[in-house]
Amino acid sequence: MSFDLTAIKNNIIPHEVPEFKYTYGTAGFRSKADVLGSVMYKVAVLAALRSKKLNGSTIGVMITASHNPEEDNGVKLVDPRGEMLEQSWEGYATKLANAKDGDSLAQVVEEVISQNKINIDTPAKVIYAYDTRPSCPHLVKCLEQGLKASGAQSTNFGLKTTPMLHYLVRCINTAGTSDAYGEPTEEGYYKKLSTAFATAVKGKPRLSTLHVDCANGVGAPKLREFTEYISSDILSVQVANDNTNTLGQLNKNCGADYVKTQQRAPPSLSIKPGDRCCSFDGDADRIVYYYVNQDNTFRLLDGDKIAGLAALFIAELVKEAGIDSIKVGVVQTAYANGSSTNYLSKVLNVPVSCVSTGVKHLHHEAEKYDVGVYFEANGHGTVLFSPDALNTIKTVEAKTPAQKQAIAQLAALTDLINQTVGDAISDMLLVEAILTSRQWSLEEWDQAYTDLPNRLVKVVVSDRHVFKTTNAERQLVEPVGLQAEIDTLVAKYSNGRSFVRASGTEDAVRVYAEAATRAETDDLAFKVAQLVYDRAGGVGTRP
Repeated sequence: MSFDLTAIKNNIIPHEVPEFKYTYGTAGFRSKADVLGSVMYKVAVLAALRSKKLNGSTIGVMITASHNPEEDNGVKLVDPRGEMLEQSWEGYATKLANAKDGDSLAQVVEEVISQNKINIDTPAKVIYAYDTRPSCPHLVKCLEQGLKASGAQSTNFGLKTTPMLHYLVRCINTAGTSDAYGEPTEEGYYKKLSTAFATAVKGKPRLSTLHVDCANGVGAPKLREFTEYISSDILSVQVANDNTNTLGQLNKNCGADYVKTQQRAPPSLSIKPGDRCCSFDGDADRIVYYYVNQDNTFRLLDGDKIAGLAALFIAELVKEAGIDSIKVGVVQTAYANGSSTNYLSKVLNVPVSCVSTGVKHLHHEAEKYDVGVYFEANGHGTVLFSPDALNTIKTVEAKTPAQKQAIAQLAALTDLINQTVGDAISDMLLVEAILTSRQWSLEEWDQAYTDLPNRLVKVVVSDRHVFKTTNAERQLVEPVGLQAEIDTLVAKYSNGRSFVRASGTEDAVRVYAEAATRAETDDLAFKVAQLVYDRAGGVGTRP
């Protein structure tokens, strides 16, 4: 099958809404599903070009809109090692998506080919998968139309979680090499994780049942399938919110995003003191834990808490294994709670980096450490082991039985963690392995540090582009003078901190605030929100 520019031009799917503007961001393309058919066609063309540019490496395409409402959908490309599309190609994706007709599409395609010196005779290989959204079958057909026109060899992997597709892409591209990642099948994924988990918790009593809210999304059937590969004597999970067949249920009053933003358990879950609970999001790439204490007070264990737990456990294992050469570091964003940053840097003595919001920034920074732990507060994250660290763990020789056990546990964690991307199933198993090893309840984990009260307020503005930030989005440069006014407000509060950043998807800004008490936090958040509204073109009702 050859790359035929005429076929690409002639088979173009026209824009559903002529004036709609598409932008490829951190999450790929994401919007209402009914304007995405034309985009799927062009994404297929881009995936074929990306594969050709990378000498026929397999590129992944995932159709999902993660934690968004069910009527939305989206699509993103996955590069050969299971990472997100190289940033320099995001502009091409946007240009292709906005091409209005066959001629303008051909023009952008030719531009990509010439700028990247692509040999169009190189075969292209693309794999794709999708979540449970009702719009997926139509969008898959549009993608396939583009793959056919581009002459790409393609494989439909069907219904998958987003992290499973990332895993498959890396497995296919590393097969037969020294860093082969695993068997490129769903079964290979389940077996790799279940074997690693069994090794990590060997000799420890099983914890009580974990209640898993799957957001009525793809995580439900996939977690059920996974449990067939692991003994209930080692891990006991109960799947909740698994209704993937009734329209309108995906992410509705459930899922990781709901729990994090509402600071409460899904209404469909009745939890009592002693119960252990967690929530995935709609495509199973985020996870948060929670419980209620003896006073029936809801307690959230979010991405910050998971990062703290992982850093503590891995740093201790490295020490117990006697491997001085491996240094553990943590990467956060400005949204990380001030107490978590303090705990990591002052109590655990682990280096902490702060980067701009967005997984690609976190992932890139985490690669600078021997072991880089990164989690956003929303529950998306993973742990990266450098090639040197992996080699050291594989080859180091134990001098004592305790060292031998620590090395075995470290090696198991390198297989248990999906190092390509945040993965709710894998991250759940990581947390469960640590808690099982420690024989800790969620309450004992929670006692490591207490979060400062925090609040996030959205302010609708006439133009979000007037907001420019620096210092990993923690300080405003423009509008000029606004940061100084925010600093004056913050100084009035005990442990006060606040920052303002523009939304990536709508004309709004988000105001984050934290302080010593709930009353101070709310007061600070709304005063900063009012300041932004007054000084920077607020729209609608004043906060």
